[in-house]
Amino acid sequence: MKNFAKAIRLPVACLSALLVSGALQAADKSMQPIASDPVSTSGGRVAGTTLASGVKAYLGVPFAQAPTGDLRWAPPSPAQWGGIFNADRKGPACIQVLRPHDINHYFGEEATGEDCLTLNLWAPAGAKAGDKKPVIVFIYGGGFTIGSSGMANYDGEAMARSGAVFVNFNYRVGALGFLAHPELTKEQGGASGNYGLMDQTLALKWVRENIERFGGDPDKVVIMGQSAGAGSVAAQVLSPAARGLFRAAVMSSGCNLRAPKATLADAEKIGLAFQEKLGAHNLAEMRAMAADRILATQSETQLGLSVAGVRINGPIVDGRVLPRQAAEAVAAGDFAKVPLVASFNEDDMAFGFEALTSAKTVAEYQAGAEKLFGADAPAFLKLYPVKSDADIRATARRAAQDANLAAGARNCALDTAPHGVSTFIDEYARRHPYIPGVKLADQDTATVGAYHTADIPYWFGTQDAYNWQKPTREWTPWDRQLSKQMMEALIALANTGSPDTPAMPWKPWSAKNDTLLWLGDKAEVVKLNAAGQTWLASHRPAASAQPPRLSRPRD
Repeated sequence: MKNFAKAIRLPVACLSALLVSGALQAADKSMQPIASDPVSTSGGRVAGTTLASGVKAYLGVPFAQAPTGDLRWAPPSPAQWGGIFNADRKGPACIQVLRPHDINHYFGEEATGEDCLTLNLWAPAGAKAGDKKPVIVFIYGGGFTIGSSGMANYDGEAMARSGAVFVNFNYRVGALGFLAHPELTKEQGGASGNYGLMDQTLALKWVRENIERFGGDPDKVVIMGQSAGAGSVAAQVLSPAARGLFRAAVMSSGCNLRAPKATLADAEKIGLAFQEKLGAHNLAEMRAMAADRILATQSETQLGLSVAGVRINGPIVDGRVLPRQAAEAVAAGDFAKVPLVASFNEDDMAFGFEALTSAKTVAEYQAGAEKLFGADAPAFLKLYPVKSDADIRATARRAAQDANLAAGARNCALDTAPHGVSTFIDEYARRHPYIPGVKLADQDTATVGAYHTADIPYWFGTQDAYNWQKPTREWTPWDRQLSKQMMEALIALANTGSPDTPAMPWKPWSAKNDTLLWLGDKAEVVKLNAAGQTWLASHRPAASAQPPRLSRPRD
């Protein structure tokens, strides 16, 4: 035993030194200079940092002036600076409520504030001006009240290692991003609200003007968003100000080009109610108030909160950013006619179908159908039958998605096809491989399926972010392979305008190809349930008239 101890003494010491060295490297957030910096941009010179992988990262780059003072509730203005901006760390999130530390999407505490209009850019190790690399730009979700480009599951290092330039950015959320008000409308020439959407468009213009200097191709830009980010992408597709800024658009959970939005007049009434609740006499007083008072006055029902404030509903038809309702614009061909990807998850939000998705027995399922469809329940049960209790979960969720996001995806294809637009539909169905027994406050890890946002770490190769704060997943070789294939599809979309690849063939929707790409325990093409979707479209469940507001995060 003594000889054995002597034999391992030196290796153990070396191992200890390596562990200490590794810990120091993990904690080292110092700037690692990029030899070719600084890069001259439209705002000024910028210097980034080299990551351990060799990827070049430019983090927290201002693309707009701080929206404070008189710029609170104003269209964003491009940022300008002298000297060299050291872009070695992400900027603060736009002011919002903070996240509990025991939920799925907690990746460490982020600073928040109003001076938040920054972007992050990751470029491949050898990228240089003129390389014409594909570009992926991501817009986060969060119900238009929360969300941040700084979240670890939205990082772009893996995409850059795969050969693309990846960009994400912050935009104003909640009341600070979407408040409309008569005084603002008068001040701003007949329109107000939608400041968050204008932030997004300005960031896309920054990409158009500057991405070539980081090795990207301004003509190979794909924009992608999830949930409220998908709604944001839809808004950019519809907005005249964003035309020509991207070659394709990806909407995850989900694609909706039919849903009506509030008008400016409606939103101004909400703005006046907001002013009254603040106790302010006019716009000047509202602009002078501390941002935390603004935050405390708005309604918030995510992250386990139930704040009974004034609900700011996100984007509106303001006559400026969004000149008219989406359905009207699409029918008239007044939108960006670029290839679309309409994506949704198997266990995405199922508004109005709780009576079915909560059923545990065949009898409960049948009773749920009668509750939702009354005398039409037999017709529903013929389209969505269950023979045993084991069939309920999959069948109920299929019905829920056929009435919601699956229908939205197919409708996007139906509505844009007459204008020559190719739409590629996919359903993400892979359940994350959780460590047995792991506890998360907003998920039952023993039963959760392909939940809202579960696809994002596969699209971006950020699976390991979910083990950063604490171990939660045991990723398998298939998870890594599926992620690789999904990333390759995004890069192909940027390069060619189609996500079709040899490893994952994917054809656009058509009347003759009424299919989607199913991404689960394998990747395969399956038929869409057109008959079920058509029936459900004309038989809306009674309980879905007022969709519930979710307490869990929508990002």
